Amino acid sequence: MSRKVKTGMGFEIEIPASYLQLKKEAEEAISSIVGGYPKAEKMWEIMKEDAEVNANWDMADYITTSKLHYNDHGEVHAKIVAANALKMLKLLLEDGVLPDIMKERAGDEDDAHLIVMTGGLLHDIGNQVHREMHNLSGVYLAIPLLNRLLPNIYSERELMYEVRGHVLHTIYSHEFEMDDLTIEASLVGIADGTDMTKGRGRLAFETGNVNIHTVSALSIERVEIEKGERAPVRIKIWMNNSAGIFQIQETLGKKISHSRLKGKVEIYAISQPEGVPTDSRIIHRLLFTEKGFEAF
Repeated sequence: MSRKVKTGMGFEIEIPASYLQLKKEAEEAISSIVGGYPKAEKMWEIMKEDAEVNANWDMADYITTSKLHYNDHGEVHAKIVAANALKMLKLLLEDGVLPDIMKERAGDEDDAHLIVMTGGLLHDIGNQVHREMHNLSGVYLAIPLLNRLLPNIYSERELMYEVRGHVLHTIYSHEFEMDDLTIEASLVGIADGTDMTKGRGRLAFETGNVNIHTVSALSIERVEIEKGERAPVRIKIWMNNSAGIFQIQETLGKKISHSRLKGKVEIYAISQPEGVPTDSRIIHRLLFTEKGFEAF
């Protein structure tokens, strides 16, 4: 079992040490991208230190990981999603693809970055209520939170509430069953599907949740966001085992299909190391008892 650390007080769970590196990389990416956007940067500085935001992450992680034995749905996941959504937004803007708030001339690039980042950071907070309908619970939890935080950014109240509406839509529609109606929501939904490296799948697997979802997650070595060849955005996925295809098709593929970015995002999966005819073994033995499946 990988070494685990506890990063705070209260309901913060012990996490694999590898999560700290994922968190650091995500934070650095967010800071780098929003650095040129005053409103988005200020919102980032406020949110990462805000007690309610952090408590939401902790409780969402507690319910999903400790009670349901799912993958991490707390702070690390939220920051990875926000970072990857912002990376994709940057590539889209470079290709001339405008998010809705800019296309409708209701806001600028700064507003778009704030919406995408904030939606990514808050999209899963509803899991603290329950996994069922967590996207709807997340909207209810986010309304008073945004009402408190956004006045620190916006003096024009009508624009502030319109930005809030955009953020709420990203939260509600991030599940693939819900069609994304804006580019901003599509970015958050797709980015949610990109957080599938084996570091995130390790915790659920080690606590006994052995199924195709966790095995597939352990097959993903890393995910990179880069400029595509056939589309503005390429999501490059490095796999050590063919089981990773399930994660790609059933999670990421469905999110892209239900988004406004079909044709704008391509997936490129690579089996690693290249040229090797066999996969890395994830499960050596599997035993089924009254406790369910146990891997050895």
